[in-house]
Amino acid sequence: MATIVKLLRRTPNVMEQVFERNATAEERREEEFVACVKIQAWFRAVRVRAYFKHLNRCATIIQKVWRGHLGRALFRIMIRNQVLIMRRNLYNAMATRIQKIWRGYYTRKYIHNYYSRKQYLEGLVVKNEIVRQELKEYREQKEREEEQILQESAREKVLNEARKNHYLISTEVVPGIYNSPFKPYPDEMEYILRTVQPQPPKGPKPKRDNRSGMMVSQSPPLPLIEPLPPIGQKPQGPFRSPEEVQKQRYKSLQPTLRVATNFTSVEEAREAMKSKEWIMRVNDNIFEPFTRRDRDYDPLLHTTSKYGHLPYGNQYFRETNESKHVTPQRFQPVVSPIPVFEKLNDTYSKGAETVP
Repeated sequence: MATIVKLLRRTPNVMEQVFERNATAEERREEEFVACVKIQAWFRAVRVRAYFKHLNRCATIIQKVWRGHLGRALFRIMIRNQVLIMRRNLYNAMATRIQKIWRGYYTRKYIHNYYSRKQYLEGLVVKNEIVRQELKEYREQKEREEEQILQESAREKVLNEARKNHYLISTEVVPGIYNSPFKPYPDEMEYILRTVQPQPPKGPKPKRDNRSGMMVSQSPPLPLIEPLPPIGQKPQGPFRSPEEVQKQRYKSLQPTLRVATNFTSVEEAREAMKSKEWIMRVNDNIFEPFTRRDRDYDPLLHTTSKYGHLPYGNQYFRETNESKHVTPQRFQPVVSPIPVFEKLNDTYSKGAETVP
């Protein structure tokens, strides 16, 4: 009791200080709470960012290794294809060279004979000269014939003119226009007029009427009676029209299908289709499915390798195949859960976290 009294004497204002401090704490509680929330949010954000950075780095390493593996495999395939193409081009070039040398040798030895070719060309020159001479003679003959035809046509034209103008011939009393008395000799047309006969008039020859003495032209006599009208109806009796009888007489043959079709038409059509298909076909190797197993199966690039099947697929994933789980229980967190990750329904072990 004495001790208590002694302590009370030493600290007369303890309760007042306690009340003051409690009041101050109550006043600053909201501010301190906000500050604590900010510190916790910053710390958790730093931890999440660090973990995401770690995941990104791990994913980058995995992708780099896997893409490098695929790139090397594709590069090996590309090199193999390029080498195959180079070899094929080399073989084609060598085959072309061999064929060129052999064909040249065969042509020079068996086909192209220099001396026989020279003799043939000399004979060809002689034959060309003979043909040219014959063509020249044939052309001259044609020119003479054409000239003769022109002369005949001109002479015939002059004779026709002379026949038309035969009335211009000279007489003993009156000279014609082609026999001028002022010229020493008559014109050439005068001699032609003397050699031709006058052209008779066109149309029917007029005759003299004995009763009147006048010239009348001949005309067909008028019919005494009108002709009978044509028969418009079909004659009675079992008679057919001439057109129908003619069509029936000259009707074309109508063979049956057995006579019109060849007995081997199906085989001929199949052979024609096969020949057409063989002409249009680009690749002569007939496609055969892999079920026959005539050759080894070529495995796919991204699913198999010489070390076996790649462990990829739904059956190899831990989330979908529970038989692949290390333990049937879920991983237990070592530290207290984070509310953000609890919303995502994921938990992480302590080894995967990075605490600043």
